[in-house]
Amino acid sequence: MAKYIFPVYTNPTSPQQEAEFNRWYDEHHLADVIDVPGFVAATRYRLATTQFANNPAPLTHRYLALYEIETDDLPGTMRALLERIPSMVPSEAIDLAHMNAPVLEQIGGRLLAEDVRRARRR
Repeated sequence: MAKYIFPVYTNPTSPQQEAEFNRWYDEHHLADVIDVPGFVAATRYRLATTQFANNPAPLTHRYLALYEIETDDLPGTMRALLERIPSMVPSEAIDLAHMNAPVLEQIGGRLLAEDVRRARRR
């Protein structure tokens, strides 16, 4: 079965809406999405205060919801998500106009640091 990740980059509409944004995401939206067949897990992240040195990319989103998908029918899974969107009650605290949500296909296995058997460079 093919594996995908669906990173959804978002922001609250304002600093005053941040608590409502997080409450809605945690208490409602994650479950709404992973209830769609093919979605198997979800994790949320917030931009850390420490970033990679000299990162040239502009940091436009402070929040990430990372959904894991396992399916042999990605078009059908995404269609099912789109069909459920009308029944998902969005919060006014999410900035939908600037959301970014690509789907990425896994192309290799997972490599763990503990499995790498080489001397570390200094």
